[in-house]
Amino acid sequence: MSSVARLDVANTDWAPGYERRERWRRRPVLTAIQRQAGLSCTALAIQDMPPRGVGPRVVDHHVALVLLAGSGWFSWGGRERICVGGPTLLWLLPGVPHCYGPGKPGWTVAYAGFTGPAVAACAQRGLIPAPDEAVVPLATGAPARRTIRKLATVCNETEPTYDATSAAGLHELLAVLRRSRATPQAQAPTVVEELAHAAHLPVSVTEHARRMSLPLAELREEVQYTAGCSPKDFVLGTRLNTAKDLLATTDLKVASIARRIGYADPGHFTRLFTRRVGLPPGAFRTRHALHRGTGRDGAA
Repeated sequence: MSSVARLDVANTDWAPGYERRERWRRRPVLTAIQRQAGLSCTALAIQDMPPRGVGPRVVDHHVALVLLAGSGWFSWGGRERICVGGPTLLWLLPGVPHCYGPGKPGWTVAYAGFTGPAVAACAQRGLIPAPDEAVVPLATGAPARRTIRKLATVCNETEPTYDATSAAGLHELLAVLRRSRATPQAQAPTVVEELAHAAHLPVSVTEHARRMSLPLAELREEVQYTAGCSPKDFVLGTRLNTAKDLLATTDLKVASIARRIGYADPGHFTRLFTRRVGLPPGAFRTRHALHRGTGRDGAA
């Protein structure tokens, strides 16, 4: 079993609502079909790590590890150790040995592991760096922390539309990480980023293509290549992810949430959510509010 020390964890550390706590971790169990989806989560966590060396280790998937607080050292691919301090993004790349050591009193990290055939397309679009750019200074780690926490709520591998919600959530994280760089590059948003940003608009995929001045066939091809799903499924996944996050973290009424993500008819939204997620919005909110206010630390 290939993994990173303390990153290879079982679902026994996670339950519905557990991601609401300050420290938690989980490892989704994916089927072979889910692993063939555009992008799928393999690990998620926010946790503290003690001051001791780890590695060298090798992972078989990409891991975006955000050092939120603390400092230490990091090495990958046989390179000399370099000093790192938060906020910094450390890329653990598949097949590339890495090792690291938090300094005293330790460091706090948030990380997300992912895999899928769309990884290559994301790398070509600049959302995943080249192997020699595995250390990326960040201006802030707060947006990545929130997005990874959100991923733990929305990435439920038992849902019928897991493929779309997983791909949409991971693309949101990759976009957040790019925007959070300490020296962001001046570059236009990708087609998928622009589509995700406008997913809440109550318009058709054809209208989205028109807004981006793209032929509909080109929009479909680009989203399929980069996200591994159709534009319609990507928009739906993005909307459902936002709805889940609002249900889990706010007291907004279901009707308000429906309007916020682009559905004028709350009844239609409720039926769609129930069919796609497997339970109605109210039940989803209750399940993910079970542990609100608990303070137990879930880190090892």
